[in-house]
Parts: sequence; C-alpha cells; structure tokens
Amino acid sequence: MHSKQRLTRLRTLCLTLAWCVVGTSAWAGGNHTQASYRALEGMPELSQAPRAVVESLDTFLRAQEQTLEALLASQEAWAMATVEYYPALPDALAFVANPQRSDEARRQAFLAALRIAPNSKLSLFLEPDAKGSDALQSGYATLSLADVSSLPPPHAEKRFVALKPGDLVSPLAVLATATDEPDYGLDSFLWVDSPTGWGKSWGLGKQPFGNLSSAAASQRPFDVGFFHEDRLLYSVAPWAKRSMVQARYYQYSSLSALALRTGHDYWGWRFAGLALHYLQSLTHPYHARLAPGESSAKLLAYNTLARMGLPGPRNARIRAITNQRLLLDALQTQLLPQSTKALQTQDKDSSYPEWNDRYLRTVVAAQTAALADNAQRTLLETLPPEWVAEALIDLQPQDATMRLLPDLLAQDPTRRARLQALVAELMGNFGAHSRNAVRAIVKSGNRY
Repeated sequence: MHSKQRLTRLRTLCLTLAWCVVGTSAWAGGNHTQASYRALEGMPELSQAPRAVVESLDTFLRAQEQTLEALLASQEAWAMATVEYYPALPDALAFVANPQRSDEARRQAFLAALRIAPNSKLSLFLEPDAKGSDALQSGYATLSLADVSSLPPPHAEKRFVALKPGDLVSPLAVLATATDEPDYGLDSFLWVDSPTGWGKSWGLGKQPFGNLSSAAASQRPFDVGFFHEDRLLYSVAPWAKRSMVQARYYQYSSLSALALRTGHDYWGWRFAGLALHYLQSLTHPYHARLAPGESSAKLLAYNTLARMGLPGPRNARIRAITNQRLLLDALQTQLLPQSTKALQTQDKDSSYPEWNDRYLRTVVAAQTAALADNAQRTLLETLPPEWVAEALIDLQPQDATMRLLPDLLAQDPTRRARLQALVAELMGNFGAHSRNAVRAIVKSGNRY
C-alpha cells in the first residue's frame, strides 16, 4: 500500500510539472530560421540547386492529388507501425482524390488528413537572412507576423517578404523560413479538449500535458520527445511517452521528397523546412527531458512534502525548471551570432549513424537527453541563483530580467565563456542533424 501511495504522489507531481513546465513556450518560439540559414548555407544540395518557382499550395495539391492520396495513406501506416501511442487517423479524415471539388475543399481535406489547424495561413512569404543583403527584398511587400500566423503575434518585431506565384526564390531561404512555421499556429489546439471545433474530430484524443487554454502548450506534444526517461517516471506518467514529433517529421519529409521528385521545388523545400522544425526542437535539452537535473526520487520527495502541507519546495522546483528553460532560450537567441562556427562546422556530420526512420528518437533525442543534466548544471553555476535555483522570481519570456542577460554576460567573461560553450554544443548538434536530415530528404527526392 505504501508503494502505491508513493507512486500516486509521484504521478501527481509529474502531472503538475507537465502543466507548468511543458506548457511554456521555448526555443521553438522564433529562433529556428536564422540558425538554419547559418547551419545550411554551406550545403551544395541547397547552394547549387536552381532557384525555386513559387506556387500556391492549391496548385501543388491540384497537380498531385492522386499521388497524395497514396502517400498520405502510407504515412498513416508508417505512424501506426512506428510511433508509440500514435492515435489512428479517423477514416473520415483520410485524403481521397476528388478532382471535381474546389481548391478550398481540397486544401481543407489535406489539412485534415495531416491533422494540422484548418485556420493555418500557409501564406507565400520569406523571412530574410539577417546577415544577407537587401536585394531580395527590393520590390517586395512587407508582411508582419499577423499576416503569416493564426496566433496572436508574440514577436511583433518580425518582418517577412511577401511572395507571389511565379517568383524565383532561393531554396535555402524557403527552407530556413519554414523551420519556424509550425510555431505560427499549425499545431495549436488540435486536441479533443481544446477550445476549438476541429479538435473534437481530429482523433488525437485529450491533450497529454500542458495548460489546455494555452496555444503554446497545446503544441508541445508535437515539439517534445521524452523518449529517454527512467522506468519509474514512465510507470507513474505514461503520458510522457506520448509525442507526435516523429510523426510530424515523417509527414513533412515524405511530402518534401514527393514535391522534389515531381518538380514542385518550392513546396519541396518548404516541406523540408517544416520537417526540420521538429528535429531541431529535439536538440533543446528541455524538449528531450522533462526535468533536467532532477531525479524521479527528488520529484517524489518534493511532492511528499507538499502533501504534508509544505508545498514551497515543489513550487520552487517548478518555477526553477521553467526559468531555466526560458533562460536557455534567451541565451540561444542572444549568443546566436557568436555560434556561427558551431552551426556551420560539418566535421561531426558523418560521425552519426546512417539516416533511418528512428533517427530523431535514437540519435537526436538520445544525445540531447544525455547532455541535459550538464546543461542544467551549467545554468545553475553561471546564472544568479534567484533566477535558476532558488527561483525567487517567476520569469516570463518578455520579463525585464531577460533583458539583463547581455549586461550580465558582459560583466563576467568566465561566465560568458561557459554559457557560450554550452550554446555552441547545442548549436553544433542543431546544425549537424539538420544537414543530415536535408541530405536524406534530397536523396529521397532523387535530386542528386
């Protein structure tokens, strides 16, 4: 009986952690694109590829409708056989070719078969390279985040270039831009208990973890993969095994290969970028481990104290883990310009196993989970304890404390060097795995 009580207490804490920690927006909130420019710009697969002709999604779907019916059916079969706890696609949502329907009906059928938000804008746009020239932007209209995202804009300063069918664009720019796109609402509110109508028919079940009213939290099960936790945690928190990250990558990467094979290069590169988003998310330590640096035994102890009327230690842990995650996001953004070499270095690319359908789980997530505790330790030893250890303050992404980071780093070169080394390691993995994924997609697309 005592053992059952301990498991129940640990389960309660894990659920609390999932609600408070996983529900917070992280690295995925707007940093993929510029990092992708640096990581991929040296690849001949992109730099030597011809410029892509922009076309609408409707044009691509109309041209490949019959092939897409077979491809999407094969994607579903793959996910059912490969992804643990994968929720089967309802029969009514299967994509069936129908040349007589309208473009809008075809598009909605496609989005439903992929189970992405039907209000996704999928506009024609690019995010320019921050280090590039302004030549690309000449003569192009400017878009805001509100023009490309179905969510309230959290990054109002972002600006995009509007495209139109027939424009010729760089494959690198198309791909890099798309690596941020899933955060623009594609994966938000898709669950049966989400505050949307479509979630009730998508067949994904209840949201496994996170705040049900938060758009960012609702997309977390698509961005994280807790594949390498210990058995005790899984025994009391089986929801931690639920992840759609592998399924999403496979959906978009196989769509990319199809588009490249059939001459729809713009959508080939854009689908490739969408796929990379999910792989890149798994290079973030707090996307591969629920609570880096915290053992299941410690989590149980915190929850036991809370049940004895002492919730302070548990609440402090939750705040600390959340703060660590947000600060690591901020560090990756602020130290990105100094991470160019790490992103571009290809020395390690060939050291990883040959690409396979489980690469995200057995290579990317495994590597990230293994370094998560060291990442947490570095944050604890270099940043003010009231931010990351004692968690006396509850940080928010736009909190004034975040804006103190540059001054803090400038004041202590030793502290900055340690944090830069951590970010460089993460960015090195980000770059290597992104390039390996692009090579695999290009090979599957029979381009070279």
